[in-house]
Amino acid sequence: MHRVIAAVLVVTACAASAQAQTSTSPVLTLSQAIQLARSAAPTMDAASAGVRAASAARDVAGLRPNPTISTDIENVGGSRAYNLVEAPKQTVSVGVPVELGGKRSARIAVADAQGRRAAIDQAATEADLRLTVTKAYVEAVAADRRLTTARAQATIADDAVRAAHVRVAAGRASPLEEQRADVLRVNADAAVDRATRLAELAHANLLRRIGRSVLGPLDERWFDRIDSYGPTQPLDAGRTLALATARSDEQAAAAQVKLARSQRIPDVTLSAGARRLPINNNVAAVFGISVPLPLFNGGTAAVAQASAEQERASALRRAAELDTDQAVAQAQADVANAVATARAASGPALASAEEAARIARIGYREGKFGQLDLIDAERTLAETRAAAIDALAAFHNAQAELDRLTTTISKD
Repeated sequence: MHRVIAAVLVVTACAASAQAQTSTSPVLTLSQAIQLARSAAPTMDAASAGVRAASAARDVAGLRPNPTISTDIENVGGSRAYNLVEAPKQTVSVGVPVELGGKRSARIAVADAQGRRAAIDQAATEADLRLTVTKAYVEAVAADRRLTTARAQATIADDAVRAAHVRVAAGRASPLEEQRADVLRVNADAAVDRATRLAELAHANLLRRIGRSVLGPLDERWFDRIDSYGPTQPLDAGRTLALATARSDEQAAAAQVKLARSQRIPDVTLSAGARRLPINNNVAAVFGISVPLPLFNGGTAAVAQASAEQERASALRRAAELDTDQAVAQAQADVANAVATARAASGPALASAEEAARIARIGYREGKFGQLDLIDAERTLAETRAAAIDALAAFHNAQAELDRLTTTISKD
């Protein structure tokens, strides 16, 4: 019989919650909050700018060196025969640098690796934003639920004060019961004040994330829903954001090694021009070639540095593989435990506590139970409700953490 009554109470509470949500402003769902936050978050703007910068860097890496133009004037002064300014020789030439050793292709490879890293950073920023908004949304819903529970406990405390007053007036109880009930009422009112402030803070934090005020109620049906946990398909750990970042860094380091090696091969500059001879006013062609001599900087130190950075990136990639596997396994265990706790706390345990408190209230009014029995039943109900709210919040936060860890990026 008690189970039937408990089930009726649960169904009635759910129906009341559904009616409250449909009779007021439109419900702000979690997906809507994430979409609003995505359009208002400065971190997304920064990540998008990073992608554009990497794209521009790719264009810069593909550019060839600019040619140079030079003008020389000879015999404009000097000693003896050249102490007077006569008709000087004028030379105009154009120099074209020629890159050797595959420097241009090496620069493009580095820019491509940096572009892939920027795309991964953008995906990671979006995943972090989704996690942050989800936690803020969960906290706001939980704060609203705690405020509703605190108000319900305050109403129950008021009823207990009136019931104690009636019993004392009828000579069925000592004045101590009325004083004890009044203390419980004061504490319940203080709990409402605390819950109100926490709810306002939670809504303010959510407002900061989504960039607008929350006019309608939040989606409490989503908060009450406990999805059955279980991987639907094998996880490709290599495509998770953490490993994608580590592998992108390793590829960029390898590209830097190739670029450093290409820098060891000196470039040449070819020049061609015309020289005007003032004696007969003729013009002669001039050709030249210049090659730098790598006497002091042969590029070996740069290659050693890039190679060390590549070894470091490879080691960090191997460490990321171990850390990711461990983090995902821990997150999966946390979600599974949170599912079990939430189902137990918001199911049979809560229904039993509500039924016990209902019976204690009736029995206290009719003089069948003492006040201490009522206080114990109400305390158990309040603790069970709080545990149910905390368990639901922990489940949604654990699920959000797992979703963040297992977010993948396309192979393109």
